[in-house]
Amino acid sequence: MTDAPSEALASIQRQIQWNRLIAVVEEQAQIMIRTAFSTTVREAGDLSAGIFDLRGRMLAQAVTGTPGHVNSMMESVGHFLAKFPAEGMKAGDHYITNDPWLGTGHLHDLTVVTPAFRNGKIVGLFANTAHVIDVGGLGMGPEGRSVFEEGLYIPIVKCFDQGRANETFFDILRAGTRTPAELEGDVYSLCACNDAGARRLVEMMDEFGMESLDDLAESIFDASSRATLAAIAELPRGEYAAEIRSDGYEAPVTLRARMTIAGDHIAVDYAGTSGLSGRGINVPAAYTRAYACFGIKCVVAPEVPNNWASLLPFRMEIPEGCILNAPRPFPVAVRHVVGQLLPDLMMGCLHQAVPDRVTAEGSSCLWNPPLRGGGQVSGAEAELPDFEVITFNSGGTGARPGRDGLDGTAFPSGVRTMPVEATENVAPVIFWKKELRPGSGGAGRTRGGLGQVMEIGAKGDAEFAVNAIFDRVGNPPRGRDGGGDGAPGWVGLTDGTLLRTKGFQVIPRGKRLRLLLPGGGGMGNPAQRDPALVERDIADGLV
Repeated sequence: MTDAPSEALASIQRQIQWNRLIAVVEEQAQIMIRTAFSTTVREAGDLSAGIFDLRGRMLAQAVTGTPGHVNSMMESVGHFLAKFPAEGMKAGDHYITNDPWLGTGHLHDLTVVTPAFRNGKIVGLFANTAHVIDVGGLGMGPEGRSVFEEGLYIPIVKCFDQGRANETFFDILRAGTRTPAELEGDVYSLCACNDAGARRLVEMMDEFGMESLDDLAESIFDASSRATLAAIAELPRGEYAAEIRSDGYEAPVTLRARMTIAGDHIAVDYAGTSGLSGRGINVPAAYTRAYACFGIKCVVAPEVPNNWASLLPFRMEIPEGCILNAPRPFPVAVRHVVGQLLPDLMMGCLHQAVPDRVTAEGSSCLWNPPLRGGGQVSGAEAELPDFEVITFNSGGTGARPGRDGLDGTAFPSGVRTMPVEATENVAPVIFWKKELRPGSGGAGRTRGGLGQVMEIGAKGDAEFAVNAIFDRVGNPPRGRDGGGDGAPGWVGLTDGTLLRTKGFQVIPRGKRLRLLLPGGGGMGNPAQRDPALVERDIADGLV
């Protein structure tokens, strides 16, 4: 006979342990933010952090972070274990890669895996990913014709061996980047935050007298699996198809999905999606799975913790030769431009099944212009020191069924908008304008979120360059249920000169870059909008 009070007490204790685990990985992420050299991590939170069991299954992720990083990092730990099995790891070891197909999709993301030991026995693995400013090559842009042109390629190697730095690795790292101090500092930051997570985990295990994480892991996985399957079972079964278009590089790109909702899983087939590009907008399959699963989970089971078990019922069939399944060595530097459209594509399918639970399309893809200047742009005539910087900005999100979309907010990436002061502090650039873009949100019963207007120049109006990686210009976010489309983006100079939406371009001396970020689509008939909300928008200058 089951001892009910004992079982209830054990259940409470497991919940406390789960909450502690979340606190451990969130502290892991916050330490990375506080120690990172890259403004993309420190200011925007473009990172992920998580804890894994010895089979490479993700138990918990930090609250801070992006789904593209964390969901693809969930797969990458298995690749680390395939090369360096857990039983051979030692305390103080740190393993690193930026391989797009073994990590999180492009060379600018570093992934570090670190074992945690208690009483001389390995008990778990910590992993993190962070976007760094520069890894050499052509830089953060779409113009590479293979991954080998896109930057320094790091296989899965030890960067620290039992606490000792691998100096050969760090020599190669520093030599292969335009920002050696920042890149080396970021590697130390990634390793430090994993070490902190390992210490906190051991403290937790000591406190609860835990010899391993196995029982807690099975409890987490069981609860997450049951909750996700219950949520899927409530959906109308059937097949639902949708498509979405990207501006692409050589030509527009079409993403197609056919979603099958069954009793115990959701399957997505991408047959009919455009083929591979000759430029760096291709998407590795792990990144496709990462953002597609996130888009489904936002609608189907948003309250269920994100871990190995809760993502298991979401299955992807990605045809070979399509842009969402790029093989090595295709260029993938700006895979987010296409990949971040996937949640909107998933919602296009789910809108037919549960229309009251999805949003209209949003700006989706980050507008994060990499800026470069100095001798590498202007040669001997350079008026500025060499610099390389990237700044994260967002258009509007799509309208929600009962509320307006969010203005200037990153979805699905979830990164924070970087303060202009932080960017101006580390590079000789000036943001002359950064404000909401009136009228850019699509009309509807609930309107889309507003985009932004940005004007950027170099100090002294010197020459500089932008590596454009923008989308939603030729294909603006679409409204749903009669709502209007969001305003398309625009890329040019303040004098009206039009620039290409993708690719390296020089901004001449005395000129400034002007960006109009897209707004989100509207939801529902605009005639049904509350008149009080219309009056408020007019009074606030939003329409």
